[in-house]
Amino acid sequence: MDTLQSLKKWLPEMIDIRRTIHRYPELGFEEFNTRNMVVEKLKEYGVEQIDTDFAETGVVAVIPGSLGAGKTLGLRADMDALPIQEENEFFHRSCKAGTMHACGHDGHTTMLLYAAKFLAEHRTFKGKAVLIFQPAEEGVGGAESMIQDGVLEKYPLDACYALHNMPGIPEGHFAFKGGAIMASSDRFFVEIVGKSGHAGLPHNTLDPLLVATQIYQGIQALVSRMHSPFEPLVVSVTQLHCGETNNAIAEKARMSGTIRTLSQTVRNKLIEQLENLVNNTANAYGLRAKLSLGAISHPATVNSTLEVNLAINAANSVVGTENVNGECEALLASEDFSYFLEKIPGCYGFVGNGHKSTEEGNLIGLHHKKYDFNDEILPVGAAYFVSLMMQNE
Repeated sequence: MDTLQSLKKWLPEMIDIRRTIHRYPELGFEEFNTRNMVVEKLKEYGVEQIDTDFAETGVVAVIPGSLGAGKTLGLRADMDALPIQEENEFFHRSCKAGTMHACGHDGHTTMLLYAAKFLAEHRTFKGKAVLIFQPAEEGVGGAESMIQDGVLEKYPLDACYALHNMPGIPEGHFAFKGGAIMASSDRFFVEIVGKSGHAGLPHNTLDPLLVATQIYQGIQALVSRMHSPFEPLVVSVTQLHCGETNNAIAEKARMSGTIRTLSQTVRNKLIEQLENLVNNTANAYGLRAKLSLGAISHPATVNSTLEVNLAINAANSVVGTENVNGECEALLASEDFSYFLEKIPGCYGFVGNGHKSTEEGNLIGLHHKKYDFNDEILPVGAAYFVSLMMQNE
């Protein structure tokens, strides 16, 4: 059976569902309509075991194979949108101001739905498929919440897999990497407390903005002078707030940003260095400062060798070896599927979304206000998930 060709027969249905999800986007933990659609479709496809007890809007579905004992594999798709104002003009553009599917989760959900439809109809595989429709991937803790709610205790997995579309990779091609493929992510916040006063009499003040700029410069030195250039590492200060008027030195300054690395060892070392830099710089000028980390952080997304090889085999069977890259570069973006990979072996990979560009010729990437998922790859992603189950032992 040619799985991909079979799935392509459903492409018009897939496009209708994907574009419906795109028109009505929902932010993390608010995916109630999306969840209801997923449940309705799973029932329509003949999936008997459906569970909505995780992370407020998550859905878990179980499809047993008909060929006897085998591994239980988790197949995961994310469902949430982003707080971005869409600037596309096509019919299926977002109907909700300030919210859009700018990362392709509408497509990921559709691919997994149609993998479910195919698996429920054929069931010619060993073991069980556990389909995880996860809410709140975009930095608000969806994967962690599902795990905390006991999804892995109720549905023990031997391995788990997830797929993300990637603009810039040719349409329908696949890319994988053993080891760390996506970075850890931490949000950091610095508050500096000084002494306010007249801007014309700065010697009577303790200027927190001066200390903030020294800390900012020190962060650049930490990365360039205290870490190996062969260790992927990014520290970006993205906000600096201080004062409300031109003629007064403020009492407080606040900075915030993000840390990205592929190594937990590097991450721990860097956080310790940042704490020392913040505290000691403030002390040197007679001020106080504190570093804190955000409530939501992600570990690095680390693939296991066996599961990467199985993922490559599954992708090869769908699109051919010439269209599968098994040694792609890691990215310093983050992904909360990392929480699943901390607990069980698995593989996170990419499927090419193509090369759509702006009028200026710039690639329209993820989180872009003119991004849209490439509908032609819907059967390709669904076939990959199916292939993982068909080769299951």
